[in-house]
Amino acid sequence: VSEYCLGAMMFGAWGNPDHDDCLRIIHKALDAGVNFIDTADVYSAGESEEIVGKALADGRRDDVVLATKAHGAMGKDPNERGNSRRWLVRECENSLRRLGTDHIDLYQIHRPDPATDIDETLSALTDLIRAGKILYAGSSTYPAAQIVEAQWAAQQRGRERFVCEQPPYSILVRGIEADVLPACQSYRMGVICWGPLASGWLSGGYRKDADVPVSRRSQRLPHRFDLSLPGNQLKLDAADKLAGLSAEAGLSLIHLALAFV
Repeated sequence: VSEYCLGAMMFGAWGNPDHDDCLRIIHKALDAGVNFIDTADVYSAGESEEIVGKALADGRRDDVVLATKAHGAMGKDPNERGNSRRWLVRECENSLRRLGTDHIDLYQIHRPDPATDIDETLSALTDLIRAGKILYAGSSTYPAAQIVEAQWAAQQRGRERFVCEQPPYSILVRGIEADVLPACQSYRMGVICWGPLASGWLSGGYRKDADVPVSRRSQRLPHRFDLSLPGNQLKLDAADKLAGLSAEAGLSLIHLALAFV
């Protein structure tokens, strides 16, 4: 895959509701050499997957490594979420339909599910792989202990294993360095870092001498940007200092943040 992956979380109602503009962004990324797109069923309640499907409907599907995820609630029914066999088999079909494809290159479990045994999840993913509906399985935001447990279960019970993990990682969020990254290295798992700009804190727009930017993300998740909270004030301090350092080096803060990851 390309070094950069185009994340599609903000396509649709959560971020940019203009489908034509989203298609332009996707096509521009593909034209620039990105061949890896990551979305999820829960992003804008399936709308993101539909937008990505539209973007690839012009004959570009085979040129893209297409990744999506399952786990989050997709309805009020208590069985329309989680990592059970019943839900994963059903939701995989829903994602295939929304994406307009006959297979998903990388199907990731978006979060651990304490109500479902990991073997049940891996068993369902194994069957989906053998049916040709997905090619690889991965995890997202799993702690190191559960990464190890999943690898052990796959080995002991003859299941397909998670080949990659998608954790949060940025200059401001470095917890995975302690155990998640070493676990992934031990099992030769790929790592797809999400949040390299720390939800926008490392975009260059957050400065002490400027108003806090207004965005769709901040409107949806105001607690992440509330400067009355000590943790957010620390983020602002760090972002301001890093923006100054990057400017001295002749770089944008975005460039610096991505290069770090």
